[in-house]
Amino acid sequence: MDIKKVLLLGGSGFIGTYIANRLSQRGIEVTIPTRRRERTKALIIQPGVEMIEANIHCPDTLTELVGRHDAVINLVGILHSRDVKLPYSDDFAQAHVELPKKIIAACKATGVRRLVHMSALKADSNGPSEYLCSKGDGEALVQAAQGALDVTIFRPSVIFGLGDSFLSLFASALKKLPVFPLGFGHARFQPVWAADVADAFVDALFNAATVGQTYELVGPKTYTLRELVDYTAELSGSKARIIALSEGWAYLQAGLAWLAPSPVLSPDNLRSMQVDSVADNANLAPANWRPTALESIAPSYVGRSTPKGKLDSFRFRAGR
Repeated sequence: MDIKKVLLLGGSGFIGTYIANRLSQRGIEVTIPTRRRERTKALIIQPGVEMIEANIHCPDTLTELVGRHDAVINLVGILHSRDVKLPYSDDFAQAHVELPKKIIAACKATGVRRLVHMSALKADSNGPSEYLCSKGDGEALVQAAQGALDVTIFRPSVIFGLGDSFLSLFASALKKLPVFPLGFGHARFQPVWAADVADAFVDALFNAATVGQTYELVGPKTYTLRELVDYTAELSGSKARIIALSEGWAYLQAGLAWLAPSPVLSPDNLRSMQVDSVADNANLAPANWRPTALESIAPSYVGRSTPKGKLDSFRFRAGR
């Protein structure tokens, strides 16, 4: 596929930074719309990466942006909403359903066929949470556009890596709190490294064999949430006592956290965890998928403040 210019929607976020870096290394011109350009200084210095202030939810603006590129990657997603509404709030609808609909329309209007879309593992229009339900509806729209467009969809499990809001979040809390109350510790995940996800997106962008495919991106091992928190505590040198919460107390905790100005947890997150974020079928992975073990990456950034963490970080950077 002859792709020289890519519109990276949601590119200023965690995984978008990794993908922008990979595209830049390949000499691809990347445009990343953002609401506040000054907050994206790390991306501005990447060769071939242009950060522009734009409202991608405006159909005219989006169409004009799409028309200047050869392909679109959509990473836009949210984890929280201030509203509760069935099947999902307006916030989830705008990010996960309405925006994909506008992207598809813009691609059709401008003749840009290539679209790579990030969904979520266990996305389902009938899912237990607003997040999974809205992700499922958005994914269905993109799947239905196949034929008119050249579509590839990825469904990652929870993503870890330097800059994440997963293990890093646990580590920060475990360092500050003498007691760490944990709900839904039985929930299961197959964490996948951000760099592996970025490579899958970029490789697929130029591979015609991936057109029309939906891939699940998961790591090589399944963990319970409690196992992940225990491991993070070990890496960070935390002595916090981890206390398992009943379902009722877990929802109370999530409800209180949800009221914070920048919530890190919500009741909808717990509803998402009712479904294990693990792959059902290994055959749904991309060809030559060789995911990196969490244990070979997490010490390089989670435990950097401990003596062992500093040594592991040095070894990681040195390729040892």
